Amino acid sequence: MNITEVRIRLKTKEESKIRAIASITLDECFVVHDIKVIEGNDGFFIAMPSRKTPEGEFKDIVHPLNTETREFIKQRILEDYEKARAERQQAQQEEQP
Repeated sequence: MNITEVRIRLKTKEESKIRAIASITLDECFVVHDIKVIEGNDGFFIAMPSRKTPEGEFKDIVHPLNTETREFIKQRILEDYEKARAERQQAQQEEQP
């Protein structure tokens, strides 16, 4: 499995712990949207797309089947998230007089 594309949408509101929303393309033929990049107490992590059950719980709609795949996806998304954040900071610095 290859991640052939990652798209990051940075969030601007600081009131939530969600810092970005990611979409990944796998092998140029399958897309997963709405993966959340969340800032937790121990650093950043990802949350897969989910829906709320009638009981009020959230269940993942899609998810990796093993730890290795989850780590692979997490590392790639967080790398691209850091790049997007750095680009935003650089653009903001260039805008300042």
